Amino acid sequence: MRHSDELPDIIPVFPLTGVLLLPGAVLPLHIFEERYRNMIADALDGGLPIGMIQPLQPRQDNRPPPDATPENPALYAVGCAGRIDQWQQTPDGRYALVLRGASRFRVVEELPLRRGYRRVRADYADFAGDATEQGDLLEPERMLSALRAFAERQGAQVDTAALAATAPLDLLNGLAMQLPITPVEKQSLLEAPTAVQRQELLLSLLGMGVAPKSEDDYYSPPSLN
Repeated sequence: MRHSDELPDIIPVFPLTGVLLLPGAVLPLHIFEERYRNMIADALDGGLPIGMIQPLQPRQDNRPPPDATPENPALYAVGCAGRIDQWQQTPDGRYALVLRGASRFRVVEELPLRRGYRRVRADYADFAGDATEQGDLLEPERMLSALRAFAERQGAQVDTAALAATAPLDLLNGLAMQLPITPVEKQSLLEAPTAVQRQELLLSLLGMGVAPKSEDDYYSPPSLN
């Protein structure tokens, strides 16, 4: 993983409700909107990372119709920059790609649009430990036990035996990214200062059953594979 010192101050951002990227984790994306196709093309040309960030106001539809007027809703203050790890372009100009999380960032200011997509000045200072954080202090057995109990309450099945072979930090971040919880709870996991604190928050959410309160404060992100 690259140290945050190597990440540029000005980065393009991709706002998506309910979608989380964490340092070291991978996120598949399908890019179809013209302005974000421009963003990916420019990022590939310039070797730039992409900043994944959530809008402050949850948006129930991350896939606007082709003729919709682009919106630029207010953003959370913290996102995560990811490097393009793999990519391919379809004949119609869409991109299928995989981002690998590099470092969280704090938005200093938003800059003028470029080719329709949004950009921010990013500060990585608060997250200097992202590049070196290890999972040595994590407790995967507790996470798997909580996941089993959660799945039972939801009437779902989960293969925790297969997950037991996953590295502790990868297990934590994978669960945090995939758990069906509210955007606010996703943001709380992103902003947890350390992996241990993220683990404790995740365990609390699993213990609560992460039951949605209403359709307005719960969002299930679209499949991004």
